[in-house]
Amino acid sequence: MTLSGRMWRGLGAVAALSLAVGVTACSNNDSSSSSKAGGSSQGTYTIWDPYPQFDDSSDWVKLLQKCGTDAGVTVKRTGFDTTDLTNKALLAAQQGNSPDVLIVDNPVVSTLAEAGVLTTTDDTKIDTSAVEPNLLAAGQLDGKTYGIPIGANTLALYYNKKVLDGAKVDPATVKDWASLTAALQKVKAAGKKGITFSAIGTEEGSFQFLPWFWGSGANLTQLDSAQGVASLQLWTDWLKKGYAPNSVLNNTQTTSWQEFATGDFAFSENGTWQLANAKKTGFEYGIIPIPSQAGGTAPAPTGGEFVTAPVQNDKARYATTEKIMGCLSSADNALTTDTTLSYVAATKAVQEKQVAANPELKVWVEAVGAAKGRTSDNLGTKYPKISEQMWTAFQAALSGSKSPQDALKAAQTAAAAATK
Repeated sequence: MTLSGRMWRGLGAVAALSLAVGVTACSNNDSSSSSKAGGSSQGTYTIWDPYPQFDDSSDWVKLLQKCGTDAGVTVKRTGFDTTDLTNKALLAAQQGNSPDVLIVDNPVVSTLAEAGVLTTTDDTKIDTSAVEPNLLAAGQLDGKTYGIPIGANTLALYYNKKVLDGAKVDPATVKDWASLTAALQKVKAAGKKGITFSAIGTEEGSFQFLPWFWGSGANLTQLDSAQGVASLQLWTDWLKKGYAPNSVLNNTQTTSWQEFATGDFAFSENGTWQLANAKKTGFEYGIIPIPSQAGGTAPAPTGGEFVTAPVQNDKARYATTEKIMGCLSSADNALTTDTTLSYVAATKAVQEKQVAANPELKVWVEAVGAAKGRTSDNLGTKYPKISEQMWTAFQAALSGSKSPQDALKAAQTAAAAATK
């Protein structure tokens, strides 16, 4: 599964996580659920991660094994699809079979923390001092920190140089919403297509809407503010004027990218995980940050996973768990890890190494620097409920069934009721 898939599919499961704790029908047939997940002896430590695409020969699994060896123990690792991983983690906690180390999609952290599944960094003595505060915030709830980010990805605008040249648009002039819309107008006048993105009615669509919503100055606790309405009006106007295709209503981030890859579009809103595909398009491309309404880089949502330590009955295990987690997030290993996972590192020191090795990552480091966790602002488990109303609103406005203002007013009323 692609990184983008992990990001939004994990969140799709979160909306139902309150039910998942009580679900016993998710029978778990793998051996890790039938015995103590942390291992039958002090010498075996279990790690669960959301990277089933990596087998034992991969650099990722070799790193996990090395971190175990360095800590003086054997690592038993299992990779799950994100949706399965989250549900299994809740069930394992219920049964007292939690793994020692759990790597999960960052919006899931607050849900697991609220359910009492995770330890805090105070419990395990994990040092998070070097981590960028905006990235660490995705794993914080009620003033406590649960784990450490392994890296991050986010969104920016890819552009097709040939299309922009044909429309006489310099991408360096795109600094705010007005200049971006003016560029789209020129592209359409030149006979090409403007911008493609994902506005599907799922968390994936919300993920793509958030840079525009936050870039207006809006806050998720007030969806129908004047700023929020302005952000939805922007998207709605682009469709009405033909700057964006109606297909965005059903586009995933993958199908949106496929549209851009045809070579007909000037811009595509997408993430770091498409860099390898960008090199395969056959046309010259570039990347710029998503602009905020008034100028500057808009806060895009952070994707990526946190390394966490589930609660154990035997608290003596935490000392070794801390060594394994410290190894995975150390500066020595983070560069290799984040390169393998197509992530921007969580610390400035490693980010600088990444840009030195690949200057193309500079714009992504800037985007991650301005990014924001979806569960930040202490939203925690309220976020999925708000997000559902947000995507319902932009679907209604883009399809023409409601005005942006009416759509967001209804969304705010529903979100307020759902998060009481």
